[in-house]
Amino acid sequence: MRPPVIFLLMLISALNFTRAQESYNACSDALEICPNTVYTVNNIGANVTFCPGCEDDFNFCFPTDNTIWLTFTTNAAGGNVQVDFTNLVFENGAGQDNELQATIIEAAVACNAGSYTPVGNCVSNATGNFTLNAGGLTANTMYAIVIDGDNNGVGITSAAECTFEVSISGTAVDRTASSISINQTSTDICLNEVVSFFASVQDCPDTSQYNWYINGNLVAVTDSAEFQTSALNDGDIVTVETACYTLCPQVVSVDSPPINVYTFSVDAGQDLTVSPNEAVTLNGSTTAPTFFWEPSYLFSDANSLTTIVFPEQTITLSLTATENGCTLIDYITISVTTTIEVPNTFSPNGDNINEVWLIEGIELYPDNAVKIYDRWGQEVFQTTGYSKAKTWDGTIRGKELAEGVFFYVIELGDGQVLNGSLTVIR
Repeated sequence: MRPPVIFLLMLISALNFTRAQESYNACSDALEICPNTVYTVNNIGANVTFCPGCEDDFNFCFPTDNTIWLTFTTNAAGGNVQVDFTNLVFENGAGQDNELQATIIEAAVACNAGSYTPVGNCVSNATGNFTLNAGGLTANTMYAIVIDGDNNGVGITSAAECTFEVSISGTAVDRTASSISINQTSTDICLNEVVSFFASVQDCPDTSQYNWYINGNLVAVTDSAEFQTSALNDGDIVTVETACYTLCPQVVSVDSPPINVYTFSVDAGQDLTVSPNEAVTLNGSTTAPTFFWEPSYLFSDANSLTTIVFPEQTITLSLTATENGCTLIDYITISVTTTIEVPNTFSPNGDNINEVWLIEGIELYPDNAVKIYDRWGQEVFQTTGYSKAKTWDGTIRGKELAEGVFFYVIELGDGQVLNGSLTVIR
């Protein structure tokens, strides 16, 4: 069965696929190459730009047909460089050349051909590995490497296109390898203990920020060389890395030794909900020989794992245990529930019966706040810590309010809010 026409067209398109131009086809986007690194590049699909002063408007030792651009910057000493081209693999189209050409250029004005000066040797017919050499290069100076495919000879109809590897070395670009070390206040710690780590870099100009990892997971980025954490478990490894050199950054990293974390069990128990002043028996547990509950005055015996507490209001208690110089704490929250009795009427008429608005149980919420409004929304009373000693008597600034309906908002201080209506009867 013959394949559909659409499939054939797709197959032909795939077979004739042309790789897009690399960004370093343009001088302004030259690829920066760094020492101790091998780069794989190509000039497939590259072109040239010709105009007065344009980047490709030169002919030092070869005419340009499909240039690509690399760049490097010399170190503070300057000197010699060697640029090695290896593993050349040419495209083999019909009538296509198979020679590569290259040279090193110093530019007084970047990418302006009128300011170019060739430095070192020029290669114009390389079919295999070759090298560019240049000596006496100026310190802290940017140089360009231009690479082009040859396009001459009998039967040649298109310029050479090649994929290859390039690397640079020499006194003008060599630099001392950076390194980093790590120290910590201790490698033997207690669980939850704060540990400080300190990074120290050697031969690392332009140090950047420090990235800190625990077991390979990034946990902090710092501007300083110090990092603190209390989130370590037994066997954890802390790693620090930073980048040296602004140009051609070199990332260095180092691991701490495994951290020995001593721990033991301590459990105050599950959180509870009880009624006010209800006797609550707590059954804590720990393997440590020394322990105590806090706040101690609430407990029948603060030094016993099984003890009784009488909470008057919602409270968080702690069980602290110590072993081998390490102290761990576990917490339990006891929530005390109560029914706040908010009367909806009172009669401040001088008969000494129901003269004030008395809210039963509100003393269990000492952080409360109470506000009362009239029917027009005007505030007539407000206080914090409402209690029997701070009850409302139906007045505003010492003057009696007319009887009627008022509205209250009570914030208990634990997130609960009560509101409703209140009738004053004279």
